[in-house]
Amino acid sequence: MSTDYKLVIGVRLLKSVEKIMEQFTYKTTGTCAHLIHFERDAENRIHNISFEGGCNGNLKAIAKLCEGMKAEEINAKLLGNLCGNKPTSCADQLAKAVMTQIA
Repeated sequence: MSTDYKLVIGVRLLKSVEKIMEQFTYKTTGTCAHLIHFERDAENRIHNISFEGGCNGNLKAIAKLCEGMKAEEINAKLLGNLCGNKPTSCADQLAKAVMTQIA
């Protein structure tokens, strides 16, 4: 009986740390990067951000800095950030991408 009890506790522990992640791809407009991929967890935190196209080093840095942030935090920090004389930027597009996926 003791062995069965430990097994049940082990299963519960696995379920409590299990994270459900939704995957998204966002098609950008007006930037060198043309796609943004990311995942969102049940707490609305953004993970595994990656860009296709654009300035590789800068976009990797943005992805690292935003890792684990809530979508609202990313939006507050990056929305409206412009690239040169363009009306948007990859950071601005990331802010828009994560906010379009909030249920």
